[in-house]
Amino acid sequence: MDKSVVLGYSRIGPVLRRAWWPADAKPDALAGRHVVVTGASGGLGAGIAAGCARLGATVHLVGRDKDRLDESARTIRSSVAPATDLVTEVCDISDLDSVRDYAADLSGRISELHGLVHNAGVLPPERRESPQGHELVYATHVLGPSLLTHLLRPVLAADGDARVVWMSSGGMYTRPLDTTDIEATQREWSGTDAYARTKRMQVVLAQMWSDRMRVDHIAVHSMHPGWSDTPGIADALPGFHRVIRPALRTTEQGADTAVWLVSAPGGSVTAGASGVFWSDRRPRPLTYAPWQKETPGERARLWEAVGGAIGVDVA
Repeated sequence: MDKSVVLGYSRIGPVLRRAWWPADAKPDALAGRHVVVTGASGGLGAGIAAGCARLGATVHLVGRDKDRLDESARTIRSSVAPATDLVTEVCDISDLDSVRDYAADLSGRISELHGLVHNAGVLPPERRESPQGHELVYATHVLGPSLLTHLLRPVLAADGDARVVWMSSGGMYTRPLDTTDIEATQREWSGTDAYARTKRMQVVLAQMWSDRMRVDHIAVHSMHPGWSDTPGIADALPGFHRVIRPALRTTEQGADTAVWLVSAPGGSVTAGASGVFWSDRRPRPLTYAPWQKETPGERARLWEAVGGAIGVDVA
């Protein structure tokens, strides 16, 4: 179905696959657990936050705009329950100083973190840079999430069964891992190219973080949500959105796998498949063509570039 793209990525995918995918989590699966969702002021982030809240989690909605986060929280409470435990927290994931401040503040308020969902995303119309001078798409999709993962590792480890989920995209299949011009300073700028390249980086980094965090009983996953009807898609790709809208998934359908990865029982398939790329609750291939597979040297160069940019040396 995925090779056909339309069948696998549209709303048809989850409708057909639901007949054989793993069972839903228990209604109180996340009771007493803390879950952080970045990019939670709307779209898939808000959908993931709502899904985790329904399962009893204290959900930390993270984004750049406090007013939008508060509105998102009000919407979730109206659809889940008025007493839903939601916390709105401002952090610009593209700004490494903001990430450091947020991680320090959160670590001082909670002792354990069960779920960290890297959902924040951008697709700007022209090349822009973060406050530290990094290309904005790379900073938002790769550098900020990597730094946040590193800084929150102690509270994730304290949970004993924590999950980190990177929200990638099926678009990552269109690009191999490219470490020759990571900051896009030499190539002609293309927002869709930057998006696809960094989404491929996320999948590779999820594997590499998984290798390093398994010792702390932290499972790290990447996934793609299919084509979902979100404000981000409508704003960034209006032509695509207009044409394909009848086939787009609902926000809940797009958020489903992320919620399931966070809430599935410990010791389940998700724990044993750390580092896997998921869609509709099933592992998916990382590549479809031989030329897309990265070499060990390319993986090492990506890890070194990211570590150097965020000032972290993780063995």
